[in-house]
Amino acid sequence: MDTVDGVPTGTNDEGAQPPADARLNAAAQPDRRRHRSRRVIVLSTAVAATAAVGAAFGLAAGGAANAAGASTSTASSASIHAVFGRSSSGYGYGSGGYGYGYGSGSGGSSSSSASSGSSALASATAAQEVGVVDITSQLTYDQAESAGTGLVLTSNGEILTNNHVVEGATSISVTVVATGAQYTATVVGTDATDDIAVLQLGNASGLSTATLDTASDASVGEAVTGVGNAGGTGGTPSASPGTITALDQTITTQAEQTAASETLNGLIETDADIQAGDSGGPLFNSADQVIGIDTAAEQGGAIAGYAIPIEPALTIAGQIESGRSSSTVTIGYPAFLGVEVDSAAGASSGSGDGSAFGGFGSGSSTGDTAGAATSGATIAGVIDGSPAAAAGLTTGDTITAVNGTAIDSASALTAALGAHAPGDSVSVTWTDASGASHTATVTLAQGPAA
Repeated sequence: MDTVDGVPTGTNDEGAQPPADARLNAAAQPDRRRHRSRRVIVLSTAVAATAAVGAAFGLAAGGAANAAGASTSTASSASIHAVFGRSSSGYGYGSGGYGYGYGSGSGGSSSSSASSGSSALASATAAQEVGVVDITSQLTYDQAESAGTGLVLTSNGEILTNNHVVEGATSISVTVVATGAQYTATVVGTDATDDIAVLQLGNASGLSTATLDTASDASVGEAVTGVGNAGGTGGTPSASPGTITALDQTITTQAEQTAASETLNGLIETDADIQAGDSGGPLFNSADQVIGIDTAAEQGGAIAGYAIPIEPALTIAGQIESGRSSSTVTIGYPAFLGVEVDSAAGASSGSGDGSAFGGFGSGSSTGDTAGAATSGATIAGVIDGSPAAAAGLTTGDTITAVNGTAIDSASALTAALGAHAPGDSVSVTWTDASGASHTATVTLAQGPAA
C-alpha cells in the first residue's frame, strides 16, 4: 500500500480513490458492555459537493441499537454519508488514523449529488441563520474542493466546525450565511480524535455569534432541527426537523479514501434527516439554541443523525484557543515534506503519530555507497516543488534517517516528521536505487490542515 510520509493514501483495491464523502457504514454492532449502541458509520460531514467529484454514497448495513431512554431500534439497508466529498486525481489526500499525508492516486469520478434528499428539505428560519457559516475547503493535492458548515463563536471571527470539514485543506473560505460576507480562514487547531476544529477568519469584526445552550439538559423525545449547507450548494441553509432518539451514543466510522476510521463517543442521536454538507452545522433545540454540532448521518430504513454535544465541543475549542497541544489536539498546521512512501517496502507499516509533512529545503548531498538491500521508507512519489523535490529525493529512493535517527518503515518516517513544525530544519538521509547514500538538510514548510 502506498502512503504519503507513512500514511495510507486511501486508494481502493483497484488503485482508484472513491469519493471521500463516502465514509461507508458496515454492520452495526451494539456495545452491550456500555449499554449504548456502537455502529460502524460514515461521517456525515456534510459533504459537500466537491468540484472534482461529488456525492456521498453508502453501504448496506443492519444491526440493533440500544438507545438510552428509548426503545431498541433496528437499522437496515443503512446508507451513511460522509461529510464532504473529496475526490481527486493526481496526488491525493490520505489519512491513516495516526498521521496524515499526501500520496499519489488515480482520481475517482462521480456526477451524482452529495445527498439525494436535500431538495425536499425546508429552509432555515432567519433566527436559525444567525451565527451560521458555509465553509469551502480547497484540497490542492487532491485537486478537489469540499464544503461544510460552521458556527461563529466570537464577533471577531472564531469559527467552530468538524475537523473532517477542513482536513487536508490548503486554503479555506467562509461565507456568513445571514449577510453573504466572505472571508479567508486559517486553522487555529484541530482535534481529529473528537472531530473538532477551530478556524479564524481574517479581518473579521462585528459578527453575530451563534446562540448556544450549554446546560446539558437535552432529553430523549425533545424536538430538534439540524441546519446546514446541505449538498454544499450555499445560500439559505436547509433545515431538518426531528426529535432526539437517544443520548450518549458511540459510533465508529469506517475508513474510506481520505477519511480514517474513528470512534466518536457521547453523541446525540436524532431522527432528523442530516444531509451531506451539514457537517459542522448546528443542531437546534425548540428555542433555536445550539445543543450540538451535526457530524454524522445514517440513511436507509430508520433515519439517524448524530451530533456532538455543544458543551464538550466548546471545551475542546477552549483548549485549542489557549494553544495547548496534546495527544489529540494539534495547534496550527503540520510540517510538509512532500513524499509518498510505500509502506509495503518497509519493515513495518505500523501507525505513526502526527503529520508527516516537510518543507522546502536546501542542502548538499554526499555519495557513499550502501548495501543492496536497505531498510527504510521507500519513496513511491515526490510532489513537484516540495521540500523533498528541492533536496533531490526521487521515486525509488529509500529514506533511512531523519536527524540521525534511523527510519525503518513508513510509519517511522511519519512519526519522525510529525515531531516537527513548519520552519524546522532537519537532515534527511536516503539511499538511491544504485545504493549510494545521500544526506541533505531541508526546511519543513507548512502543510495542509491535519
